[in-house]
Amino acid sequence: MPVPRTPRKKKAAAPAAGEAKLSAPQRAMRRLGLVRDIDLTLHLPLRYEDETRVTPLAEARMGEEVQIEGTVTRQEVKTLGGWRRNLLVTLADGERACQLRFFNFYPSQQKQMAVGARIRARGVLHAGLPPTMAHPVGRAADGALPTALTPVYPSTAQLPQAYLRRAVLGALARADLSDTIPAELLVNMEGEPLWSLHDALHFLHQPPPGAPLLALQERTHPAWRRLKAEELLAQQLSQARARRERALLRAPQLVAGEGGLVQQLLAALPFTLTAAQQRVTDEIAADLARARPMNRLLQGDVGSGKTVVAALAACTAIDAGWQCALMAPTEILASQHFARISEWLAPLLAARGQGVAWLTGSQKRSERTAALDAIASGQAALVIGTHAVIEQQVQFARLALAIIDEQHRFGVAQRLALRQKSSESSENIEPHLLMMSATPIPRTLAMSHFADLDVSTIDALPPGRKSVATRLFDQQRRGEVIARLASHIAQGRQVYWVCPLIEESEALDLRNATETHATISAALPGCGVGLLHSRMGAADKRAVMQRFVRGETPVLVSTTVIEVGVDVPAASVMVIEHAERFGLSQLHQLRGRVGRGAEAAVCILLYGAPDGAGRLTDTARERLKTMRESNDGFEIARRDLALRGPGEFLGARQSGAALLRFADLNADAPLLRWAHHAAPLMLEQWPDMAARHIDRWIGAKAEYLKA
Repeated sequence: MPVPRTPRKKKAAAPAAGEAKLSAPQRAMRRLGLVRDIDLTLHLPLRYEDETRVTPLAEARMGEEVQIEGTVTRQEVKTLGGWRRNLLVTLADGERACQLRFFNFYPSQQKQMAVGARIRARGVLHAGLPPTMAHPVGRAADGALPTALTPVYPSTAQLPQAYLRRAVLGALARADLSDTIPAELLVNMEGEPLWSLHDALHFLHQPPPGAPLLALQERTHPAWRRLKAEELLAQQLSQARARRERALLRAPQLVAGEGGLVQQLLAALPFTLTAAQQRVTDEIAADLARARPMNRLLQGDVGSGKTVVAALAACTAIDAGWQCALMAPTEILASQHFARISEWLAPLLAARGQGVAWLTGSQKRSERTAALDAIASGQAALVIGTHAVIEQQVQFARLALAIIDEQHRFGVAQRLALRQKSSESSENIEPHLLMMSATPIPRTLAMSHFADLDVSTIDALPPGRKSVATRLFDQQRRGEVIARLASHIAQGRQVYWVCPLIEESEALDLRNATETHATISAALPGCGVGLLHSRMGAADKRAVMQRFVRGETPVLVSTTVIEVGVDVPAASVMVIEHAERFGLSQLHQLRGRVGRGAEAAVCILLYGAPDGAGRLTDTARERLKTMRESNDGFEIARRDLALRGPGEFLGARQSGAALLRFADLNADAPLLRWAHHAAPLMLEQWPDMAARHIDRWIGAKAEYLKA
């Protein structure tokens, strides 16, 4: 029988050269971003422990956390349950006694709690004979009681609370906490005066006995309001300053010619623009005609017609003698854009001796070389692709407009890289930037995180788009749902069946999709069932999608790679398995893949475990309820923001943006309005204070606002 091998222990990563001389707690503080004194002062407690008073055992209430003080009258180690050693300490305060029980203990604790020692212990007191405290915090009663509540900070295993408390107190004493907000503005929108920053921070780090713990915990105390106001103002100032700095840059003035590409495309389209599409097209055209870079977000619900607006913007740039680049996050979405826009523009560009280039990482070398040459020469007036568009070897002749679809799916650095692709950048000429998103942005989020953007909203769907009916089914009815697909397919309808992407394991993701594919194939013999998953090559994914688009496979089993951009009018049924695992925005995006043709469409949300085990979380239940009740992307986005908060709503890829640590956009909307009003006044009248305020709160992160 083979001897099992002992797994090797992974070596801990060696500290960087600059960190070699630092202690473990110092390295941990650096990893938490606690470098400057101001960083430590803004590292605020998660909660507080009250060690300022001692409660006599006779007055202590069972089930509540208390601090008691007494003399150790007995200590013993007992083995309980046949194997576990417990340290049992009896503590008497003169009138009564209780037992302290430690499941894990060290010789130093036994020594500290020797019989006769005077001890303070803090924990939850449980009824019994005698009452007990399980694993309390204990220390020698050899000093005066603290005069402030004890803060508990966010930390790591390498950073003990005692070390962090000392570091914060030292930083509080050293840091410059002078106000960077003029006294004239230190009144919020309700007319209430704001605390000084010095008083607010000292209060939050060292609340006096009797401080309102509920107000501190819920962050409604005036000290918290000052911190939230500071943070929101820093964000508004940095974004307003970025907008002003961008206004100083030069950009090509792009004006469509009479009878040029814009009018030719409008004449060739098989539909007429909606009033909403025409309005945002005019807004973008006005921006492009200015000599400063456009920085505009085009938002609209799923299927609202953003692609044609982007194509018209591209026509304006090309008409003026420049190039345009359109970048999408996935090859499937990029190829959809390429197919549709090429169909519209290729004949018009061919008459001018120009064309549309396709650029992606999976291209053959010969195709890629030809595309790069066409881009560098300017023959490719429009370039459509994935991240490949921003690779170093891609050189544009005259890039004037960069369009980024599903902008939240790209990192900040990637958006900056596309802005810098203009060959004219050395002359301080920047391309215009148009970002598109099918995730509508709630007003408070737009005011906060997109304050430096102009926002155009397509708030109406094209005529003929039907509302998609949404049905909820327990996973136990999965077989019934599969059986119903046969009748849909017999009517010539096509079906998406979406499996959840299991990010922790590609193997599980693949198994989940392939098992579902096998189940549906067996249930629908003779019916073509396609399979699309994350581990397939780009060419294979493209082939599967093309067969589905042509109607050769009535059913497509897929992970979420079909979330955005895919347009198959005959697809009128969307089944989303384990819908409770998806976010609201993702569910709405997926539902938007159907209902694009003449047939009435339905979205079926399967939820829960197949055996009925397990309960839905309150958040998951609220998401499903929202999907059943609303088809309005803006209402769904508002509820999504309330459920998830701005950081998660925007996505982790927005790591460069100044996400809020303290303020809540829903609860603190009045403070956001105050900051929105105060920021331009400060930049105009107190620019030095504004610069100090930005540096204190954001520092170098403000650079990311250029994206």
